[in-house]
Parts: sequence; C-alpha cells; structure tokens
Amino acid sequence: MSANIKKLIEEHKIQFVDLRFTDLRGKEHHITIPENKVDDGFFKNGKVFDGSSIVGWSIINKSDLVLKPDSSTAILDPFCEVPTLIIRCDVFDPVTQKPYSRDPRGVARRAEEYLKSTGIADTCYFGQEVEFFIFDDVRWDIKMNGSFYKVDSDEAAWNTGKEMENGNMGHRPRVKGGYFPVPPIDSSHDLRTAMCQTLAEMGLVPEVHHHEVATSNQNEITTRYNSLLIKADEMLVFKYVLHNVADAYGKSVTFMPKPLVGDNGSGLHCHQSLAKGKQNLFSGDKYAGLSELALYYIGGIIKHSRALCALTNPGTNSYKRLVPGFEAPVTMVYSESNRSAAIRIPYVFSPPEKRIEVRFPDALCNSYLAFSAMLMAGLDGIKNKIHPGDAVDENLYDVEPDKMKKMTSLCSSLEQALDSLEADHQFLLEGGVFTKDILDAYIHVKREEVARLNMTTHPVEYDLYYSL
Repeated sequence: MSANIKKLIEEHKIQFVDLRFTDLRGKEHHITIPENKVDDGFFKNGKVFDGSSIVGWSIINKSDLVLKPDSSTAILDPFCEVPTLIIRCDVFDPVTQKPYSRDPRGVARRAEEYLKSTGIADTCYFGQEVEFFIFDDVRWDIKMNGSFYKVDSDEAAWNTGKEMENGNMGHRPRVKGGYFPVPPIDSSHDLRTAMCQTLAEMGLVPEVHHHEVATSNQNEITTRYNSLLIKADEMLVFKYVLHNVADAYGKSVTFMPKPLVGDNGSGLHCHQSLAKGKQNLFSGDKYAGLSELALYYIGGIIKHSRALCALTNPGTNSYKRLVPGFEAPVTMVYSESNRSAAIRIPYVFSPPEKRIEVRFPDALCNSYLAFSAMLMAGLDGIKNKIHPGDAVDENLYDVEPDKMKKMTSLCSSLEQALDSLEADHQFLLEGGVFTKDILDAYIHVKREEVARLNMTTHPVEYDLYYSL
C-alpha cells in the first residue's frame, strides 16, 4: 500500500474504499469494499468482478475481470455519510494478466505512451468547457401504445404565465437569451458555486462558471487543463459532482446535447495542445499565432472528423445539436475567435497558452475514447503533414451553399458516424492504442442504440403521417 493511501485512510478515518471504472459508453460503475480489505495484496492482485454484466464486455462463461487500483487517483468522496475513499481502477484479464482490451482507461494510457514513442511531444494537454442543463422536473415513458418526455424548470421561458404557489416572480431568460445575465435571472449562481467548491475539494481547479445561452437553466463550468489521462479521469469526477450536488439541491443535471427543441444544445469544447518539456509546440508564427505542427494537427482532425464523430458525439441525440443556427458547428473548418467553426483558435495573452478548441464534441462521450481519438487524429495529421487549408473567418451559417459543399461537413446522424468509423479507423490502431476488438464492441453497442430509436414510433410521425 502506498504511503499516500495509508495517510488518507488514517487521517480521515476511512471505513470504505470505492473502486471506480468505466464502461464503453462512458458510464461510471463502482464496487465498494471495507477498509480492512485494502492491503498490499489488494494493490498487487486487485479485485475480481463480473465483467459480463457490463455492457459490451465479457461473455457470461468467461466473465471474470480484475480491477487494479491506481493509487495516484485516490480522493475523498464528499457525498457518502460514512468516510469513503474513491480510487479509480484499470481493468485486467485474470488469465493473461494483461490490460483488458475493452477497458477505455487503458486506451488513454496507451495513447499517452504512443505520443511519447513518436518523439513528437511528451504531453498532450486537454481542457474542457462543459455545458449542461439543470431541470426541476424530468419525466418520460415509452410503451407499446404511446411515449412522451417532459422537462421543466422554474427558470424556463414557457413559465412566464404559470401560476405559482408563492407568486410568479417573472425573472427568467428568453429563448436564446440566457448568456451571462446576473441573478435573479441567473437562478443557479449559488448552485454552480457549490458545484465548483466540491470540484475543488476533489482536486479539480474550476476556472469559470456562468449561465449559458438557452432558457430553462443551461449552464457551463470550465476547469483547468491537465494531461490527457488525468483530464479524462477528471471528466468522470466532474459528472459525479454535478449530478450529486444538484440532487442535494432538489435539482437534476443532464449532459444530453439537445434536451430542448428550438434552443441551444450543450457541447463539450475541448482545448488541446502538445508540449515537449516546457515548450508549447502549438505556438508559432503561422495563422493566429499557431505553429506549422499545430496546423497539421488540425488537418488530421478535419480529415478524420466524420470517424471521430462516432466517439466524440456518441448519442442519437448528439445530432439534434449539430444543426445550423444554434452555435454548434456543422462544418469542419478552423478560424480565430469564430464560434461557428468546428475548430476555433482562442485569443491568448502569451505564447505558452496557445491552443486549439475543438467545438463539436459533447459530454455524452466516453472521455477516454474521445480524447484519445482526437489525439490520434492530430498525430496522423502531423506525421503525414496534412495541411488544413485556409482558415475561414466568416459566419459559416451565412456562407453560400455552393461554397459549403466544398467544405468537410460533420455527420448528421449516429448511424452515419458509425459507418464513417468503420471505414476510417486505421489511424486509431497505430501503436496499438485502440484495438479492433474495442472498436468492434463499441460499434456494436452503438448500433443497438440506433436500432432501438429507429424501431420506436415518434410523435412527430403522428404529426406528419396520421391523417394522410
């Protein structure tokens, strides 16, 4: 047992240890063991569990897998009544004693190792702006004879005429009118602050929080950048904190990209850069202060963008966000300070801060798979010197259709994205970062989601076809 773990257990009188891992979809799972089971043998051998119950993993007659704890990830759980320590784990095959091929965290580990092996850079840095909605009431049902969903928020524009028990105070943002208002229109300022305080307790560094554009309580919290694997880990901590702090306030958080019709959706804007030692390799004298290497990195992401969609925008709901007119990008071009472009070059105050912002992903993604895939696409661009072409500084929603046809467009459905990944995935297999096995398993799981949606009658179909 590491000295750090022993110190945490003794200082905080830890009684239980929560072992965390993540499935192919990016959903976090856990197994909890008593503190007296945490010894040198546990850190050497790990904890056996049933992998067949995890979507897309082992078959039932070969179900045993092993969780091996990463002691560097240990953090206190602020939501448990009994003192509990969270430790993130890697998944191993007990027979081969090797990392389990379908463990997403293993992909991120291999991505970092591969980056170093190329000699291009030592570190890939990631930082995220995470958008999300906070609702007061969420209901849905799916039956043979009907289906519905309904969300509500006291802050929503549609509640201006609602009679409320203590009176309707009337302060709420309009559709597309929610960007940066002060309270009382911004009704969740204190809740976001509480979220940021808890994130800080768990080791993340909040940098900004604010209300977002959409009505019905859309928000954003940004945390400081870190290396790829650590930031992918932090994404899971981030979701865990926001869900639980909101729940304590009697609210519900969703990272669905498009829970509302007719207003902005929620994205996951991924800031990225490469470094060698203390040198930022993205800083240079080309467009917007970028280096040639950074332009090639952008070129790789643009080239493979349609395949990336399957991993960065992994839900059927993702493609209801990727439509023109709601700030989400639909065209793969790059630009300085242009939020209609899929890749934006943020303004910075010094060369060490130079980075790119990939704006099309959303927070439904499995952070280990999505971040690793973007890095692999960027490295492919660098190795093959794929130049992204000229930057586009005009509003892409106003560009003439003939000109738009010459630009690479993002996928318009998950089914299309999965087809693209099947056709273009060799760049992900370089260095054994992704394996054919994990890609096949992932595509199978996602095609089941597509099939389920395609087989379900939708209310819009009644509106279109019932009276024909």
